[in-house]
Amino acid sequence: MSNEAATATTSPTASPPAAPEQPAHGIGSSLPPLDSQAKTEGTFPYASDLWAEGLLWAAVLRSPHAHARIVAIDTKDAAAMPGVRAVVTHEDVPGDAAHGRRIADRPVFASVLVRHHGEPIAAVAADHPDTARMAAAAIVVEYEVLDPVTDPEQAFAAEPLHPDGNLIRHIPLRYGDPEAAGEVVVEGLYRIGRQDPAPIGAEAGLAVPRPDGGVELYVASTDPHADRDMAAACYGLEQDRVKVVVTGVPGATADREDPSFQLPLGLLALKTGCPVKLTATREESFLGHAHRHPTLLRYRHHADAEGRLVKVEAQILLDAGAYADASSESLAAAVSFACGPYVVPHAFVEGWAVRTNNPPSGHVRGEGALQVCAAYEAQMDKLAAKLGVDPAELRLRNVLATGDILPTGQTVTCPAPVAELLRSVRDFPLPELPKDTPEEEWLLPGGPEGAGEPGAIRRGVGYALGMVHMLGAEGADEVSTATVKVQDGVATVICAAVDAGQGFSTLARQIVQETLGLEEVHVASVDTDQPPAGPSCRGRHTWVSGGAVERAAKMVRTQLLQPLAAKFGMSTELLQIVDGKITSYDGVLSTTVTEAMDGKELWATAQCRPHPTEPLDDTGQGDAFVGLAFCAIRAVVDVDVELGSIRVVELAVAQDVGRVLNPVQLAARIEAGVTQGVGAALMENLRTPQGLVRHPDLTGYALPTSLDAPEIRIVKLVEERDVVAPFGAKPASAAPVVTSPAAVAGAVRAATGRPVNRLPIRPQAAVAVAGS
Repeated sequence: MSNEAATATTSPTASPPAAPEQPAHGIGSSLPPLDSQAKTEGTFPYASDLWAEGLLWAAVLRSPHAHARIVAIDTKDAAAMPGVRAVVTHEDVPGDAAHGRRIADRPVFASVLVRHHGEPIAAVAADHPDTARMAAAAIVVEYEVLDPVTDPEQAFAAEPLHPDGNLIRHIPLRYGDPEAAGEVVVEGLYRIGRQDPAPIGAEAGLAVPRPDGGVELYVASTDPHADRDMAAACYGLEQDRVKVVVTGVPGATADREDPSFQLPLGLLALKTGCPVKLTATREESFLGHAHRHPTLLRYRHHADAEGRLVKVEAQILLDAGAYADASSESLAAAVSFACGPYVVPHAFVEGWAVRTNNPPSGHVRGEGALQVCAAYEAQMDKLAAKLGVDPAELRLRNVLATGDILPTGQTVTCPAPVAELLRSVRDFPLPELPKDTPEEEWLLPGGPEGAGEPGAIRRGVGYALGMVHMLGAEGADEVSTATVKVQDGVATVICAAVDAGQGFSTLARQIVQETLGLEEVHVASVDTDQPPAGPSCRGRHTWVSGGAVERAAKMVRTQLLQPLAAKFGMSTELLQIVDGKITSYDGVLSTTVTEAMDGKELWATAQCRPHPTEPLDDTGQGDAFVGLAFCAIRAVVDVDVELGSIRVVELAVAQDVGRVLNPVQLAARIEAGVTQGVGAALMENLRTPQGLVRHPDLTGYALPTSLDAPEIRIVKLVEERDVVAPFGAKPASAAPVVTSPAAVAGAVRAATGRPVNRLPIRPQAAVAVAGS
């Protein structure tokens, strides 16, 4: 679910975090985003609004099959159509034929085999979008249709679907004594469906050829330097002859743009010598971009008679779809967090990511962690029921804390206030029960005019604890560079960190305001002429890019204050900048920033690189993560146990945030994450029978709307700063996305007595067992 959709569907009565009086600007203020008014009024220039003189339009021909051998491709009729300027296939790719942000295993155009429904075969440029589409449809492709491999369990024995084989990664985690056993054992089999990021803004781009034989790509990229490098390799060009300009990003909860249309754009522009634009249809978006990994999970939990965990055994199988993409990283997160934020003395987890002929899976917010959270929290509910212990109390007996050790062998050195979070949501007052009167029928599951009867409604309460990692993992070089310039009392931040809805551009302004005391701060637009800042995911830019901006701003501050300090015989630490004025501790010095600069331009460039991590070894051990963030959610649901319809009444959230940098923005991020999780719990499921995407539109793929958004109560924000993170802050939105589906499932279990072992929850799974 997209950021913009998630924010729009947040309950209007959601409770903001309690906070003292806020400063007017700087860290801790609720500085609004600069583009908020334009996006609200509909005047924001999205990538689909781009235009250039002499513009051509592109269309991509995609495979109608999930698995097929390409016998022949005939483009003659398409190329001969009036208005068609170019047709390109795999034969027209001058550089690397395959691409990928992590592993280059995905062809620009299929040449021998089609490995998933919607895989690009060819692309067309024409003088009108309708002409381009008709020409793409006129390309004749002869296929030998093959049986698709769509069950990931069958991928192990199936013929290789790719030269690299079907197994992308296997992680066997071994921690403790394999012979350990508990007095109480519970088992479960769980399935998590395929969630689509479903960006509301159309995926679009513009490619413009350059006089030097290069090309510029104007796209809503979330990782522009990676996209530039990938494109340059495809086009057979040096990196400095390909430029990516980030434009019109409407929000992202995954890798925002689909390379399967970005790369053909540049090829067409280079071949025609004209600007070429493509706006993907909703169907193309569903077919092309990455989805959340469908996952099969088998669990066995051992506990003693008091409910304290002894051992966790698990098998986790991720369906990567046709290509590797982010599957290795997703599997590492799933295996590492398979036991959840609980102390587990012994853990044995097997994790696999395999290729199939299903649509590609990749980075979607909370990847890996969401799937295992739904499973291990279901196990905790089963264990509580078997022991006759309150579910919240059982969790409290096992929660993780700072100083404990993860099953990967890594010590939790960051703040881990998991018990405090859980107690906060447990002790928060429950919502009132709905009245059984006609005037209150809108409270019934199913909404107004629903078919349900009040007597069939059962209320359930469920708990979930989630955890996510911050930044990249397993040795990823997390680094960002930023420049801060000041002239005439105005500061400018230059950093290639894309604001994909997480609010980085607002945070950068706040940091400079806090450090330099200047109110007017501009953030430059992003392109690949700037030094790299990395992808917009996992709270990276709050940490690494925010840290780089802070360091650069402090360097400028020193440049500004050193001459004054020397003149008055004092250190710079004795000077402060507030509201554009520089004053000394004793009041002797008082001047403005503009006067102190005397017309000069001051600037500094700095980098931020967190402490290194290491890959998991062949037993799943290693210090793989820079830091962790935690969340607790209590869900209250009403279930019509005859029809299986579900209404989420309230979600109470307590979150470990490190430090509140922007109260309003933080609340919006948490609420958006919770709502996205509700979608994963109840409705979002991209169905792919035999590998074919069924109903690739927003009618067949349901998203939460404002009518589906529950009351979201942010009951506690724990501000225990992580000392190794700039500002001490932690990521805000991934943790509630991971946690809320498990909480909703737990509440449905409590209401119905059913096991609820699949997400999204199907109506038949919410029909109560007899006598419940």
